[in-house]
Amino acid sequence: MGSRLHGILGVMARHKSVLLLICLISLATLWSCRLPKMCLYSQCNTDMTTAPIQTHNDVDLSRPDAPFIGWPLERVCKETTWTPGIVFVCDNNSGGIGNIRNYILTCVRYAIEAGVTGVVLPQIRTRAADDLSKIMQPHRDFDYFFDETHFRQNLLSSCPQITIYNSTGDIPNAPGPFRAEPLTPRNLGRRGGCDKRELNKHTDRFDQHFLAHVQTTAEEFKMPDPSLHHPRIFRFSWGVQWDWPVYRDGPEFVATFGGLLRFRSDILELGKKTTAYMHQLAARQDRKGSSSFAGMHLRTESDALNAWPKFENQSKAYLEKAAGLNFKAAYLATGNETEAEKLASTALSDYGISVITKHALLKDHPRDLSALEALTWDQQALIDFVVLLESDYFLGVSPSSFSMNVALKRHLKTEGLHTRPWKVGGKGDGRSWLIGNYEKYWEDWLFMFDSLWP
Repeated sequence: MGSRLHGILGVMARHKSVLLLICLISLATLWSCRLPKMCLYSQCNTDMTTAPIQTHNDVDLSRPDAPFIGWPLERVCKETTWTPGIVFVCDNNSGGIGNIRNYILTCVRYAIEAGVTGVVLPQIRTRAADDLSKIMQPHRDFDYFFDETHFRQNLLSSCPQITIYNSTGDIPNAPGPFRAEPLTPRNLGRRGGCDKRELNKHTDRFDQHFLAHVQTTAEEFKMPDPSLHHPRIFRFSWGVQWDWPVYRDGPEFVATFGGLLRFRSDILELGKKTTAYMHQLAARQDRKGSSSFAGMHLRTESDALNAWPKFENQSKAYLEKAAGLNFKAAYLATGNETEAEKLASTALSDYGISVITKHALLKDHPRDLSALEALTWDQQALIDFVVLLESDYFLGVSPSSFSMNVALKRHLKTEGLHTRPWKVGGKGDGRSWLIGNYEKYWEDWLFMFDSLWP
């Protein structure tokens, strides 16, 4: 009787295992039918209404002519609630390419967050030719620096809800005489800090705060709700370029958003020619025929701030680093001709490095030199920007926005869309290094690293 009972229990145990296995298979089948197929980037696309996300790991985003990758911007725009009749004006910029570029991008980012349906094509404020510190001169058109067609096509393809107006005069039903309402975004919301340079702590709620501001001011001044027939037009205040904590949007957005602003084609072409001439010079200087060259940005012009590293600090650091990396040639970007000659002389005599500027490099190419000299001081800096992006190693200075822009743009080559933030105050990323003071967040302008679009 006991053995018979033992046999029955054994059969039941085996049946129980089989039943358990059948249940697990059934559950797996059931959930595989209910759950969407797991896809990594562009491997599959089960939702035919949504385009697959692509990695674009083969694209070098550090190049000055890198193609624009639009899906991160498109994704942000799809998350936005749009309000017809609100227009942003992004022309209250000034300074060099670093400041102006970041101002425009930050203003456009605020426009998307606010859900405005109109943006006036940004204009660019110029500086005085005889005094570089006079940066609040008359405006020039967008193509003074940038490729307008590239900007329009890529912004509109990613954010079709936005209309780009050629000028404030093209805004339908704009009130006359025209006067845009001033707007300082960081004032909308309690900042919780005491330094005027502090980044906006409320970008996630900017849309709510901004729309509340629109409503309360409409009630106060007895204005109708914004619409295409009654537009509300806002001009951003000066100084918002270091306002947005960029990595709040994720690394893929940070790595691509700056690509909206590509230099115009003739500047890119001249920059590429200058780069090619530099490689030829480097090959002649190196006994092994290497065409590699270092890029240097010497920031000692008349408008440099007193607290910034001086010529002696910059030049010594640059030359020692370049010599340590065995460079025999270096391209120097600077607007200070006297100190350029001084650095070049020391480089050759003490380090055996041939240092040359764009004007000297193009001296044997008269047509290209004429094209360079036809550009303004700030436009010529764009040639430097292109060559430095293409150099084999870059040496710059913090807190120059020009140097920062170059270094962080070059940094995108490390991991593409997945590039992690630049390590502030470190030894660089193997492609670039910025000397500077890194002890005080505000006084040393370190906040700029947190708010710069590469």
